[in-house]
Amino acid sequence: MGKKALILGGSGGLSGILAKLAEENYEEIWILTRGKKIVEGKYRQLQVDRNDKRGFSETVLGAGVHWDVVFDCICMNASHAEQDLQVLSQCTERLVVVSTDSVYASEHKKILQAEEGIFVGDMQSEFEIPSYALEKRNAEKVFESYIKEKTKASSMKVTIFRPGHIFGPRFLFGCFPMQSRQKELLEIMKNGTIRLVGRGCYLLHPIYARDLAKVMLECVENTKTFQEFFCIGGPEIIENSTYYYLLAETMGIRIEIQEIPITGFLEKNPEYYGHLCHRAYDLSKLSNTGIKLPATGVKQGLEAQYQYWKEILK
Repeated sequence: MGKKALILGGSGGLSGILAKLAEENYEEIWILTRGKKIVEGKYRQLQVDRNDKRGFSETVLGAGVHWDVVFDCICMNASHAEQDLQVLSQCTERLVVVSTDSVYASEHKKILQAEEGIFVGDMQSEFEIPSYALEKRNAEKVFESYIKEKTKASSMKVTIFRPGHIFGPRFLFGCFPMQSRQKELLEIMKNGTIRLVGRGCYLLHPIYARDLAKVMLECVENTKTFQEFFCIGGPEIIENSTYYYLLAETMGIRIEIQEIPITGFLEKNPEYYGHLCHRAYDLSKLSNTGIKLPATGVKQGLEAQYQYWKEILK
């Protein structure tokens, strides 16, 4: 019998790349989506909205499959995490989850930030914290409790990754306000001027999507990654402004970056709470597992991303 993998959210940017790479190691690749996007590839499909708790359980268990691993790329809240533990534990012993670096409290982040830290909700903040960050952290707490309680060898083995900015083919350009991910960014940059908060002075630790997918696949049988959380980023830490200069270079243009004052910006735009801070991570814990760390540089990754969108926008 060949190995089987299930990917929750298989039509997304990361999950689509993950599914393609998984073809090398898995005979059967199943994907679970809402069915609203066309999925490329010859994959077995499960169609259900995971917010439909009963429908999710019936669809997943009704498939009658035991998967060697499940990759959850769309675990957005505590309810989703509980689904993973209550439903998926009946059909797999291995779970890999994508969380986010937004779970860290921006005011208290370090350079380099390790896995342990101060998280959103741990302390009172003077800023309004986006629900996305709070919900993702609530999901993590469910897994934390499970890991602490389930110490037997028979329990499901869980690994959670906290990527920051993911980039590469299938992803929109942009990483920082007020030029975050958007379809129009390339056209805006062609005008020669963009505006960034603080001129993009904060640090960024971007990870190429293909590299993240490779690490997720490599960790499946690595026992040192079982029941653990990991920060993850690429080989370079850059200022956000450098991202735009590199993108401009890739496009064959020059740009000027004008400053949006930092003072008062977050109070008016609380949705950028997780961006107005340094997002640079200590990868020592991941390195110590023996997994090969991401190696694609920002310039190389942006070039691949640019070529992808040139073809799409023809």
